[in-house]
Amino acid sequence: MTSNDNDHRGLLPAGLADLLPPDAAREARAIDVAIERFAAFGYERVKPPLVEFEESLLGGPGAALGSQTFRLMDPVSQRMMGVRPDMTVQVARIAVTRLKHEPRPLRLSYGGNVIRVRGSALKPERQFAQVGTELIGVDSAEADAEAVLLAVDALRAIGVADLTVDLNLPTLVAAVAAGLKLAAEPVRRLRRALDRKDEAAVAKALGDKSDKKATDMFVGLLRAAGPAQGGIAQLTALKLPPAGAAEAARLAEVVKLVHAADPDLPLTVDPVEYRGLEYQTGVSFSVFAMKGRQELARGGRYSAGYPEDGVSEPATGFTVYMDAVLSASDPAPLQPRLYVPLGIAWRDTAPWQAKGYAVVRAVVAAAEPRTEAKRLNCSHALIDGDAVPL
Repeated sequence: MTSNDNDHRGLLPAGLADLLPPDAAREARAIDVAIERFAAFGYERVKPPLVEFEESLLGGPGAALGSQTFRLMDPVSQRMMGVRPDMTVQVARIAVTRLKHEPRPLRLSYGGNVIRVRGSALKPERQFAQVGTELIGVDSAEADAEAVLLAVDALRAIGVADLTVDLNLPTLVAAVAAGLKLAAEPVRRLRRALDRKDEAAVAKALGDKSDKKATDMFVGLLRAAGPAQGGIAQLTALKLPPAGAAEAARLAEVVKLVHAADPDLPLTVDPVEYRGLEYQTGVSFSVFAMKGRQELARGGRYSAGYPEDGVSEPATGFTVYMDAVLSASDPAPLQPRLYVPLGIAWRDTAPWQAKGYAVVRAVVAAAEPRTEAKRLNCSHALIDGDAVPL
């Protein structure tokens, strides 16, 4: 069989891809940098398994990803298992079971690959690397702000300098609707109108007999989207029902804390954004690259554990999407590769490695070291004791 006849074995299912040199090394280094930054702020790493029983994986906030989870039968226990589509739920499980007696707040970090049943129009990949943190056991604006600032810190350390953060309140619309005692069907229509950012459709969704105050309030929420300072002022002026006002006040406090820590970080707010944030329970956020506007990280407040079993804790955290990070950051300079011909002792290559070279040792004799070094994609060849550039 010729190589051409065998090319079909390189084909992979849609949404899956091999990560080749140098990108595989770039991703590994970026993950290491992020984990190191998390550790510098007291976050300890955990490593959950790739698959686990579906009742654990799909409990609590994991239910939102049920349709994205590959399932298989465990041949040992004869119970159904799921391949993780996200690592947040697994870390929350670890926190409320294995680490339930550890002091709170509990700070955990993680990194690994996840796989999903299908991609999306904006993100067709079905397997990708995640790295992130969870801050479990406390509900405060300081914790919310820490998640935002830590995500930004890690991304900058990886090499993405120009960032912007969009802050959301995915439960605000429901809280305001409940305070105004709106019926379920108008709220469903309202949600669709708000998702489209359509002011005219908001009034129509509430019906011809709608209270003008309610219509103005939801239109006001739409208009609050934009730069954080103006958006917070708009929310404050709306005189929301008590539950909604409390959420808006929390968002304002988070904005104040983040701005105090990083005055030059651009912040925007979108208080009605909901899509993709279904399991969030409070202040949530996305981090984007100014160049290209790619979503690099997403996080926010949620309930860690299994509320259906009466076992849950307040938590906040975030996930960094490494594929997006790599495309938004500049590649690091390639490590110089030094070709070392036969006859050089293993120990004699260590000084070259200490100088930053990747040592490529010859394993077969070559008549011309320079030619062989170029063939092996080396930048230098060891000739007469010197690293000669090619």
